[in-house]
Parts: sequence; C-alpha cells; structure tokens
Amino acid sequence: MALSRYVLLPFQTWNDIVLRAGWWISVVAIGLMVLSILTQVFFRYVLGDPLAWSEEAARFCMLWMTGFMAPLAYRQGGFVAIDMVVRILPPRAGEILSFILLVIPLVVLVTALPIGWGEVTGFSSKFATASLYYPNLEGGWTKVPRSWMGWSLLVGVVLLLTVNIELMLRSIISLFGGGDTLRPIPGATTAGGE
Repeated sequence: MALSRYVLLPFQTWNDIVLRAGWWISVVAIGLMVLSILTQVFFRYVLGDPLAWSEEAARFCMLWMTGFMAPLAYRQGGFVAIDMVVRILPPRAGEILSFILLVIPLVVLVTALPIGWGEVTGFSSKFATASLYYPNLEGGWTKVPRSWMGWSLLVGVVLLLTVNIELMLRSIISLFGGGDTLRPIPGATTAGGE
C-alpha cells in the first residue's frame, strides 16, 4: 500500500499545482471572453461598425478556459454522475464498480491523445486564424496559428488523463482499505453532491 501512495503523490501534487494555475488562467480567459463580447456588442450596436476579431478571440478564450476547467471539475466531482448504483451496493462492491467506471474515461482519454496531437501537428494546424494577430519580433503583426487553439484540446486531454490516473490510484488505495488516510481533494464534492 505504501508503494501506491508514492505513485499517487506525484500525480496529486502535479494536479494540485497545475489545476490551481489553470483555474487562474481560466478566470482570465473568461474575463477576456466577456470583455471581447461586450466590446463587439458596443461596436456593432452602438457605433454600427462591428469588429472582425472579437468573436474569434472569444472562441479562443473559451477553448482555453474549457481545457483548464474540465480537468478541475472532473477532479472535484463536478461532472454529472449517476452514482446511485454505487451507493446502494455494499461498500467493497461500490469501490470495485467505481474503479471499473474510471477505466472507461481512461480508454477514451488515451484514444483522444493522438486526436489532440493531430489538432496541433496535423493539416488544419498549418492554417492561421482569420482575424487574430500577435506582434512579431520584426515589429509587425502575424496571424495566430490555428494550432494555438488545438493546443487547448491537447492540454485539456493530458490534464484530464492525469486527473483520471490520480482518481484511479485513489480508488485502488480505497479498495485496499486505505481510503480513510487519503488527503481530501481540494474543493471536491462528496457522493450525492452534498
């Protein structure tokens, strides 16, 4: 059991640090998204001259916000879950079923890794966004590559995978009677959303 705790510790520490930083990045992203949309509303309906870049900027921020918030919500039990079967089973059987149910997202996430990588390195990543620019070193402006949006998918999948592995390790420790000694996940909800 001690070995599983040593295996859990790096995943738990990584998720504590990275998901906290991801939360702040998401807060900034949603703020910029709202600002972009409000700016577009002002320019379109008050000045009558809509901006070309605001919708794409809002979409860019939304993708990155989702890439960082989905793993945090998954770790804290914020996803919709039907856990009544697990709760009506005897404790040991419920823990076994919980572990089996964690294998399904593991398979999905491992399958999603090459898809995310393809979004970053594949054919569509060679194109640039239609209206987003960033300053280059020569003093001009360069269009933002679409791969920067694709990175949000890959980052989200990798973070979801690390969270899923942590949850699986915690499930194994609980299965062998060490669940009472695990440190609670920050912000996690209990069974039944209480």
